[in-house]
Amino acid sequence: MKGMRFAKKTATILAAFGLASFLSQSASASEPLKIGTDLTYPPYNYLEGKEAAGFDAEFMRLVAKELNSTPAFMDTRFANLIMGVNLKKFDVIASTLYVTPERAKQIEYIPYMKTGGVLLALKDGSFKPQKPEDLCGKKVSSIQGAAWISKLKTVSETYCAKQGLNAIDVREFPTSPEASQAVLSHAVDAQFEDAGVAKVAADKSGKLVLTSEIIYPVVVGLAVKKGNTALVETLKTAIGKIETTDDFKALLTKYSVAIPDDAEIKAALNGTL
Repeated sequence: MKGMRFAKKTATILAAFGLASFLSQSASASEPLKIGTDLTYPPYNYLEGKEAAGFDAEFMRLVAKELNSTPAFMDTRFANLIMGVNLKKFDVIASTLYVTPERAKQIEYIPYMKTGGVLLALKDGSFKPQKPEDLCGKKVSSIQGAAWISKLKTVSETYCAKQGLNAIDVREFPTSPEASQAVLSHAVDAQFEDAGVAKVAADKSGKLVLTSEIIYPVVVGLAVKKGNTALVETLKTAIGKIETTDDFKALLTKYSVAIPDDAEIKAALNGTL
């Protein structure tokens, strides 16, 4: 089984039961598929006028269509999403929720996408880093608290120091736009950012360019309340059908993301990715 090809012959009966059960309970014309999402995180989740937009919104519209349902996006701050789904305020979380062992104890994951960090630098500059090791002795901006900061510190300690090179000097900023501005103003040499967010920054500024492939990949999953087997199987079946379509492939390309394979999903759940 590769990526999101979840449907197994051994689960056919359960999946069929889950689909019928969910459609009868939660996805009728009078009660749409309720989706918890934090609409403050472009390009994955944001508001365009009064409508939910971004990768997750487009993806969940494909899912809802496959279920003959109507998606209802419920704007919820990220810190409250897991609590919200567990309190049944919505059916599923679709909000660029990274797969971690800690979260997996609280909710049931359905991995569907992978992203990761990339490097950004000035389009007209001479410095075009392609890997973390290229950052030794350089100043690098990042959004505050990003998961890759500790990884860059490890590179400094295990590679830069042993090569007799200066450490990577990470400068943290409250927001991604501020981290990008630091590159534009020559305050730092490069920026480390999520691939999708970085593409938006590069396109918007016209002066930044992505200089690397995805570094430190992360798996992203939908999430439902633990024990909600019917909905889990329903969503897995729908996603298994959607992933073969041209619409879904175009969506992956549009947002510079990819499908995780089984090894990456397992590593994410084990905390070893």
